[in-house]
Amino acid sequence: MADIDVHLLDRGRIHADENFAVDTSVAATASNRNPDFEYVPYAVWNLVIDTPEATVLWDTGSHPNAAGYWPDALYEVFAHVDADEHDLAADLEGAGYGIEDIDCVVQSHLHLDHAGGLYQFEGTDTPIYVHEEELKFAYYSAKSREGSIAYVSEDFDRDLNWHVVHRERQLVEGVELLHLPGHTPGLLGALVDTEPPLLIAGDEAFFETNYREEQEMGASLLWGSRAWAESLRKLQDVERRHDATVLFGHDRNQIEAIDEDWPT
Repeated sequence: MADIDVHLLDRGRIHADENFAVDTSVAATASNRNPDFEYVPYAVWNLVIDTPEATVLWDTGSHPNAAGYWPDALYEVFAHVDADEHDLAADLEGAGYGIEDIDCVVQSHLHLDHAGGLYQFEGTDTPIYVHEEELKFAYYSAKSREGSIAYVSEDFDRDLNWHVVHRERQLVEGVELLHLPGHTPGLLGALVDTEPPLLIAGDEAFFETNYREEQEMGASLLWGSRAWAESLRKLQDVERRHDATVLFGHDRNQIEAIDEDWPT
């Protein structure tokens, strides 16, 4: 087991309909044609993974000016209500780190609630790791009328030291990057050699229900349904083989139960 410390950065809450994360979590029936929909908080988080080789930042969260920076229509649906209270530098400082302490960043993907702090690393030589398929799809989406509306080009179209991940790879000793297409084509997760091992599922499973009950996210959150199912099986196999603890993408209940340091 590698000597690795993992620190959770709680980056605030997005408020949105639960049906986006859990498909038909509320559905009309013959006897109740107008059910009350659940408007719930989604957790936004980052990790600092401190290893003997490098201090790794996992994702960079939302831009602090999300309410005016994100497209109005998208913010209307996914409102990061406290983004302005969670500047990346300030949240890192709260965990005892500065931007200058980060040796590299892993962007699990480049959606606007995950890549909004990349401006903190513009013009530096800090490596930014992202999957090849993610980088391609992000530019395709942000620079055309195709793809996904969840990419904001100003997040990532910057002077950044990109390190492109092809397939899967060991980032540093004790941190293995996993390719998990489904939510996006280039989503990355990771297996971290802590005790117990930490399996970062991220946005492959927004909530525990997606993972444990194999209930898909809504169609608007899936790039590929078949790819999502295959990635889920892959994660479940890794979990069994390593007896790992799984970290979900936006599960508020899980995040609020975790102490700052991993494991809980």
